[in-house]
Amino acid sequence: MAELPNLIHDLALILVVASIVTLIFKKLKQPLVLGYIVAGFVVSTNMPYTMSVIDRENVQTWADIGVIFLLFSLGLDFSFKKIMKMGASPVIAAITIIFSMMTTGICVGYLFNWSQMDCIFLGGMLAMSSTTIIYKAFDDMGLRQQHFARMVMSVLILEDILAIVMMVMLSAIASGNNPDSGMMAKSILSIAFFLILWFVVGIFAVPLFLRKTRRLMNSETLLVVSLGLCCLMAVISTQVGFSAAFGAFVMGSILAETIEADKIIKVVEPVKNLFGAVFFVSVGMLVDPKVLVDYALPILLITLTILVGQSIFGTIGYLLGGQSLKNAVRCGFSMAQIGEFAFIIASLGLSLGVISKFLYPVVVAVSVVTTFLTPYMIRSAEPVYNYIEKRMSKRWVRRLNHIWGNSANNATTSEQDNNSKRLWQSLLRSIVVNTVIYSILSAATITLMFTFVLPLLHRFIPNSNDNWYVNAGCAVLTILLISPFLRSIVMKKNRSEEFRTLWTSSLLNRLPLIFTIVVRIVIAVSFVFYIVNTLFHFASAFIITIALFIILLMTLSRGLKKRSIKLERLFIQNLRSREIAAQGDNKKRRLLYKGRLLDRHIHISEFAVPEDSTWTGKRLRELRIGTRFGIHVSSIRRGNRRINIPGGDTVICSSDLIQAIGNDDQLAAFGQALNTETYADDNDLERKEMKLRQFILGADSPFVGKTLRESGIRDQYNCMVVGVEEGQQNLTFISPNRQFKKGDIIWLVGEEASLNAVSESKVKE
Repeated sequence: MAELPNLIHDLALILVVASIVTLIFKKLKQPLVLGYIVAGFVVSTNMPYTMSVIDRENVQTWADIGVIFLLFSLGLDFSFKKIMKMGASPVIAAITIIFSMMTTGICVGYLFNWSQMDCIFLGGMLAMSSTTIIYKAFDDMGLRQQHFARMVMSVLILEDILAIVMMVMLSAIASGNNPDSGMMAKSILSIAFFLILWFVVGIFAVPLFLRKTRRLMNSETLLVVSLGLCCLMAVISTQVGFSAAFGAFVMGSILAETIEADKIIKVVEPVKNLFGAVFFVSVGMLVDPKVLVDYALPILLITLTILVGQSIFGTIGYLLGGQSLKNAVRCGFSMAQIGEFAFIIASLGLSLGVISKFLYPVVVAVSVVTTFLTPYMIRSAEPVYNYIEKRMSKRWVRRLNHIWGNSANNATTSEQDNNSKRLWQSLLRSIVVNTVIYSILSAATITLMFTFVLPLLHRFIPNSNDNWYVNAGCAVLTILLISPFLRSIVMKKNRSEEFRTLWTSSLLNRLPLIFTIVVRIVIAVSFVFYIVNTLFHFASAFIITIALFIILLMTLSRGLKKRSIKLERLFIQNLRSREIAAQGDNKKRRLLYKGRLLDRHIHISEFAVPEDSTWTGKRLRELRIGTRFGIHVSSIRRGNRRINIPGGDTVICSSDLIQAIGNDDQLAAFGQALNTETYADDNDLERKEMKLRQFILGADSPFVGKTLRESGIRDQYNCMVVGVEEGQQNLTFISPNRQFKKGDIIWLVGEEASLNAVSESKVKE
């Protein structure tokens, strides 16, 4: 028999140890992520008294897959649309935290007289909190549905995006280049370009694909398709210079806008939990006791810097972002750790040979310590807020809770000017977004045509290098493909309500409005100019004339207008498909009150009914949810059906998704009750298994001469008669009034003990 590969041995060791340790942590009511890290330390080569992992490289590969699936699940739970709805608040908080923590980290490095590169890279490592660790901690502690947790996750996502820019800057600094010489702007533009391109193309293609194949999808195929799309985007992301985890997050955010999002979350969760466990175990394997001893003082100081710095700067950042003092403290204390991006930045420094070798294990040790402390920091946020509130005057507490509201009330501009300003802002924002999106789609189409189609035409058409018609055909095809995009750039919003109102309200508005059209025409012409100029060698004036003529034809074409409108409607339909399906007839009502609800710290959260819940089969009126918890049930999702505004007679079923409205405390109490009010485990479950057995009624059987009702088989023996054999293909159904006769062959179903009792009553088996 062939020997098992080392990977199987390692996986068995990891999962067995992790299962034992996590069961202990579950019993102690501690977050499971801490148990995984302890399990990793136990199976590492640094622990001489236990079995250790043999092939660490393969385990690390599994850990990398775990990061991919964790961020994929994060994208499913927190889409880009949610970030955009939050406005500038996460951006302000993320920039404040990153700048402050990076500066603090550099200063700490200089305190130990470390090299300049060590200090700079240390600052980069301390600036990034761990998305996966915080997400897992929120999940284990039941806080993921709370409003402050959503704000934390939005900032963490922005930090992950900004981390890519930071890595480009650090690489430039390490190579001796000046990162200010256009490199940072180029990296930011490239990230924005690919994000918008992936999101727009994904919203067009993915929901359409899922809609066409919906009838063929079951849980198995949906899991395979979802993970396939996740891995595909991870590969594409690495090919264009980003991380695989970043690509997985983007695909998750695209799938989050589809109707199938809830099903995907459910089927992907077991896979995420498995690979996520391997990732956190691999983090624990990096803990080296020797490094902890040799660099105890730096580890202690860096740990304190993260705990104190993230708590203070995080709170300040969220306050500046418009959060209340209580939410800001809870958000800031939740971010007091470092994780996977710190490891990535440290690996970058080692691969470039610009940082000392001791820095990596020090950062790993700090990450493990801060990860251990993360749940306790989250729990300590509320007591700290209560302490601050008692010591601070009520006047200052009110000011901090309404830091932006007060400044907004001091505006003294006239109502007419405000209305005009709002119209201009709305119009310009729409024009800029529209122009950027369609420009990116046009640039991507041109790149694909020139990179793949044009060389293919030259390869398969003989002597095509000397024939101008090949280039002409490619140019015409490219222009036709981008024509809906160019027409939208030029014509979109020219007949909108904002445009018409500004045009008629004042003559001073007309020249700027005409200027917006001219700028967009120039942008559209530049695309056509680039195509013609690249494929032909005409004079510039002639090319510009051709470009203007083509743009004029595009704007006058009715067919092209219908095509562009159809594409835009399809995109909007795909983007809002999940929202439309979820909201139904209550969409307008929710949008109307959404702003007021957030002002009162009231929000909507979704809860899944456990399979063994005692609530199953009960009506809402019996459960008295509103009286007990002070919340409102707005909707119940049951499979592909949604019950909006359920009445008191609505029955709760297993695996229902209940949508509830309330504040954080009310929703937390409701979620805890829902998950704890379950049926106790049946210790006799195996003994109560139902079995089927055949019996022959003899002359001395107590059942002979009695009817089925009189026999007491159901009432006395707790068994059920399935049927009687009479030589037919199927068993004959027995009516309650049929008398049993000698020689009857009957089939009974019941528990083992009950069937044995029947057997002991002189009935032959």
